[in-house]
Amino acid sequence: MPHVYAMRIRAGTDRGDLGRVTVSRRVRCSPQLASLALVLSFTVEAATQKVGSIPVPGTKAFPESITSTSDGALFVGRLGDGGIVRVNPRTAESTVFIQPGASGSRSILGVFADEASSTLWVCSNDLSALGGSAAGSDTWSALKSFDLNTGDAKHSFSLPGSHAFCNDITVDGKGSVYVTDSANPTILKLSAGATTFDVFAQDPAFSAPQIGGAGLDGIAFGSDDNLYVTTYTAGELLRVEVKDGRARRVTKLSGNHHLQFPDALRSLGDNSFLLIEGSGRLDRVVIRGDAFAVTPIHDGFVTPTSVARIGTTAWVSEGQLAFFFDPSKKRLSPSLPFRIYAVPLRKEDSK
Repeated sequence: MPHVYAMRIRAGTDRGDLGRVTVSRRVRCSPQLASLALVLSFTVEAATQKVGSIPVPGTKAFPESITSTSDGALFVGRLGDGGIVRVNPRTAESTVFIQPGASGSRSILGVFADEASSTLWVCSNDLSALGGSAAGSDTWSALKSFDLNTGDAKHSFSLPGSHAFCNDITVDGKGSVYVTDSANPTILKLSAGATTFDVFAQDPAFSAPQIGGAGLDGIAFGSDDNLYVTTYTAGELLRVEVKDGRARRVTKLSGNHHLQFPDALRSLGDNSFLLIEGSGRLDRVVIRGDAFAVTPIHDGFVTPTSVARIGTTAWVSEGQLAFFFDPSKKRLSPSLPFRIYAVPLRKEDSK
């Protein structure tokens, strides 16, 4: 379904380096001290940049989703090259953890680390017509599972229907997996131990507002045990009430800020979330009743796609997706290497 992400072509504005350190011109000191300060400033800046952003291998990586584990590891799915990269943020070392084409996979979108079952859940879609990975054999949309420690393939589950688009993933306390289908107004559920999906929730509010737009995208459970989802093109945040394991009322929430291409959603606590806006921003969102309040954390990314939290740091994947989906930019080159960025979280932004 190449047209599903046709609206994901909006590029952000240029951004400065995260954590840049400079020396004030107002400081009066001797030439020797000035030289020392200059050397130290370059040293600190280089060290800051080393941990402030980490390159993602692959000239066509186009990172789409990112997830983390309690030991501090990051896993990044690649839309263009396929496969999944494992990153150690402490050393900035990145390795291809799951090879392109593994278990029949093609372009990788959502990734979710489920440590309780030692499983890395992965959304795979065939975007080879747009230049995405053709290493795998699948020509359909599927949810894949891999061993979280070894990367060995476990299972592959095809999404129902001929025009499905597996986008993002979350897991409940019983091990059931929930998937957003961007091409259809449905949230799918794969119960623990099951081999086929059930339709967990279906609602017109999940639909894209126009042909060629993207519908459902990010998905996460709140601290109230209800399910929250975003719709990319429509710019909506919605709550799916969950009672006794079943979906109940779907509510479109009203906010103090109009969301622009809301993407990944990651739970923090006290019904607050980290939220990516594809227009270029990382936000903190707090839900109160049927309303939400947005606090911007960092702006200026070029089509950010996802976020994962490790302690007091949010890691943001920058997709630069205009160069993948926009035909007019196919002959242009994205800024290489692709990167994930570390954004320090204030105390109030991490809970």
